[in-house]
Order: sequence, then C-alpha cells, then structure tokens
Amino acid sequence: RRGEFTLAYQPLVDLATGQVVGVEALARWHHPEHGALGADQFVELAEDTGLIVPLGMRLLEQACQTASRWRVRAGNPPPYVSVNVSARQLHRPGLAAEILEVLDRTGLAPDRLQLEITESAAVVVSDRQALGTLEALAHRSIRIVIDDFGTGYSNFAYLHSLPVHGIKLASQLLEGVDRRTAGHAVLNGLVSLCTILGLTVTAEGVETAAQARALRALGCQIGQGWHFGRPVYADRLAGLLARRRSS
Repeated sequence: RRGEFTLAYQPLVDLATGQVVGVEALARWHHPEHGALGADQFVELAEDTGLIVPLGMRLLEQACQTASRWRVRAGNPPPYVSVNVSARQLHRPGLAAEILEVLDRTGLAPDRLQLEITESAAVVVSDRQALGTLEALAHRSIRIVIDDFGTGYSNFAYLHSLPVHGIKLASQLLEGVDRRTAGHAVLNGLVSLCTILGLTVTAEGVETAAQARALRALGCQIGQGWHFGRPVYADRLAGLLARRRSS
C-alpha cells in the first residue's frame, strides 16, 4: 500500500555477441527503517504469509510496464523481461488469465515475457492445475525456464515433460568451469543434453571473463552476473539496454 516494493534489473547477455537480450527483474523492498532489502531477506516471509501472491502480481505488472517502454536501436530485437513466479502463485486458479490481462494492460508482447520457476516449484507442477497454467502460458508464446537448476531435485524429467523453454544454471555449478574439473564435465553434459532437447541454457553468477569464455565454449547461450552488470533501477536501464559488450 505504501509503494515500498520495487524492482532492480540485471542484464541477460548473449554469450556469442555480447548483446543484452533481456533483463531479470529482481524484487527490492525499500524498508522505512532497514533501507533497501534484497529478495532473500523477505520472499520466504511473503511465501509463508501468502502475501507473495499479491506482491508477485504487482511486481509482474511493474516489470511489464517498464519493459513496454524500452526503446532499442533499429535492427536489434527488443529485450525480454524475466520475472520469478513462486510455487504458491502456480497453484492459484486463474493465474494464466491474470498474467495475460497484465500483458494486455501494459501492451507488452507475450514473447517478451519470461517466467522463472524454481526446481522446487517445478515439483508441484505434477498438479494438473499448475501444469495447465504453464501450458496455457507457453501456448501464448510466454517463455518459461527452470531457475537455479542443479541446486534441488535436478529431475531431468522436467526438461521434456514440462512446457519449458530453457534452464538457468545455479551459480554454484560455475565453480571450476574455466578449468578442467569434474564440475566442468558435468556442465558439459548438461548443456549438451539441453542443446539436444532444444532448450536455452542461461548461466547465472558469471563473475569473470574466463568463466564467460568457458561457458560460451560449452555451448551455453546466455550469461548473467556481475561480469556483465549489477542490478540497476529502471531509470538507469536505457544505457544498459543499448550496450554491447565483449566477454
């Protein structure tokens, strides 16, 4: 009610071209006493109280409204915005219709919205309601990815049984990616599998140029992390979206 929640945006970069192809919308709480709080400091509480449902929809609309105003150079495809959706939201009847209404109100094309669900949320998609929601959204060209892949159940069945367009590798999996370690071999196998299945692989937590080069060599398409840019608020997005950067 007091308008204390907002979003910061972190670039998603094409590892082959260095172009910013999208941004992830990250929740922030501008608390009157404690200052700016990251999502890790309040999302669990919002989940437990059920407030994640109205908060999630409000932030989704804010993200879509912001993305609908982005202007890019001619010839460049418009960037997409990636928004997290919680397990509790997925169980909500009518979620697909609500999201489509948000897109209609904000004027954002469906193919410019990406929804991120965690592995733990993917577990509940065995529920027909949640699965139907994802199928309805994917049918309208909204992209769906499994976030933090590799930290939870890592059930590979999700990759072909759910209507997902890709995965986001957990940052923990990047340790040793620029060296010939066992972790490197695991990543190589995972990226190869996703390539065969036609899924996009995004790596989060990329902090160095060496990591970016190694991920590109493995066939990972998208990178996210401090190497490419820290989260910024909407008023600083214009320069970020026009930027091209070599990794």
